[in-house]
Amino acid sequence: MNILIGLAEMKDKEYIPTKVYMSLLIRGTFSLGKIILLNMRELKRLRVIPEGSEHYVQPPKQYQIPEYKEGMRSCRSEEKYLRPTLYCDPNDPIVVALANELGAFQVSDREFAERAFKFVKDKLLLNERQMNEVGETFQRGSGTCFHLITAFIALCRCAGIKARYKIFAMKMIPSWYDVVIQPDPFIKKWYDSLGYFVLEGEGEVFLDGEWVVANVTPEADWQAATGTPINKLGEDSLGNWYNAVPGTEMILESMPYGLAFSLFILHTIAPGSMERVNINIEKQKERGREIIDASGGLEEYDRRARARQGPKLPKVELEPMNQIIFDK
Repeated sequence: MNILIGLAEMKDKEYIPTKVYMSLLIRGTFSLGKIILLNMRELKRLRVIPEGSEHYVQPPKQYQIPEYKEGMRSCRSEEKYLRPTLYCDPNDPIVVALANELGAFQVSDREFAERAFKFVKDKLLLNERQMNEVGETFQRGSGTCFHLITAFIALCRCAGIKARYKIFAMKMIPSWYDVVIQPDPFIKKWYDSLGYFVLEGEGEVFLDGEWVVANVTPEADWQAATGTPINKLGEDSLGNWYNAVPGTEMILESMPYGLAFSLFILHTIAPGSMERVNINIEKQKERGREIIDASGGLEEYDRRARARQGPKLPKVELEPMNQIIFDK
């Protein structure tokens, strides 16, 4: 994708960060800088995995990419929510081949969205890494929430179905905090200081005259490990395992400039912390598979999880940052 575009196009496609996003970016940068300055020795120790310790190994890709053939249909529109945006090219040959295999232009929009949702949620693996083009995400078969959301949006746009991003700063429910944040001291101190862990997002797809939320990020095994139901197309993460920091929700056609840089900074400054997060995610997914098996299968687990009363989310308020001190 050509990044040398004009200012007018940047504004039109919402590449330029909003005031809300810039505020979050500045606050996050300040918090990260404060941690680094106050804890240089600890950060140096944590930024790498010690020799002889466990390292993250990504599981094999869960699917085969179909062969792209000339003449495969794709929507080549410049209409808002259908056109290519940052990291999201719906006309990438890999995207086109996958979309056609999933039934693009052969089934109803809702049926295709359901298939695309299920494919991304069930087949692509969640892990922390730097941002890349959507074709590379499909080749690898994994990524962060934004990689996976972008994969879903690209498939929908390829099939001529409008899709967009919903981005927000989030607070996690305790069971998710314990899995993602708690294991690594650096990530924990940053989250506790800032009040949220970078930014989170969901997709939205336009079906039957309305925008329908699509959170494709959490794999079923991961959700079982955290005790949450297996979400479906149309079921929001907000109020279930995330809670948006008030005033931070943004509806955007594209990922804005700056988000990829945030991931780059994290992986550059604290590669060991990112690897520890990935190691723990895989361990929790193994635990989730055991929980699903013990429940009698995925459907029975989901039924029981939905029958249970969900965790009560605390009211989220932005508070001034306190000085961060690492425990000795």
